[in-house]
Amino acid sequence: MTELQQYITSYFGITNQHIGKITSLFTESELKKGEYFIKSGQYCEKLSFVRSGFIRVFANAKGKEITQWISTQGYFITDLYSFTFKQRARWNIQALTDCTLYTINKENYALLNNVVPNWAEIEKQFIASCFIQLEDRVFNHLSLSSKERYDKFFEDNKEIFNQVPLQYIASMLGMSPETFSRIRNKRNS
Repeated sequence: MTELQQYITSYFGITNQHIGKITSLFTESELKKGEYFIKSGQYCEKLSFVRSGFIRVFANAKGKEITQWISTQGYFITDLYSFTFKQRARWNIQALTDCTLYTINKENYALLNNVVPNWAEIEKQFIASCFIQLEDRVFNHLSLSSKERYDKFFEDNKEIFNQVPLQYIASMLGMSPETFSRIRNKRNS
């Protein structure tokens, strides 16, 4: 069973009779370091599962790049607004390292309703889970100090700190690179 099959089975509770049909709709692909999955302004016609590598989701605001998320192994990536509502992408999604992805295009994604009888309910649970994660991130951003945000993110994502430029992590945590470095230096001393 591939990583994708294991993830879909454990996360979505998909039965073994459907798992092969679902994963057959995905294709494996490579995204090289620096390549874009999607650029802001384009239409996003795909959803991918990150098998390996690190991918940054970011936008430009007031002349600065703001990192919204760094996706790692075991996460799905897409510009959800564009993918769902057929609008232009709001985010740039770029590989920070060489990545391996399992990708489903929009046409095949639509077929999931035919492949899995209760797909609408499963999709609703998945989106609800994503929304809860987003709520937790917003709450942590509003309620935790910079040091507490750093500590929490570090404990949950240690592997990122040696693989991703630190200014992207600082941006994602809503702090300047200087504040991030000061906290990091205190933590490491």
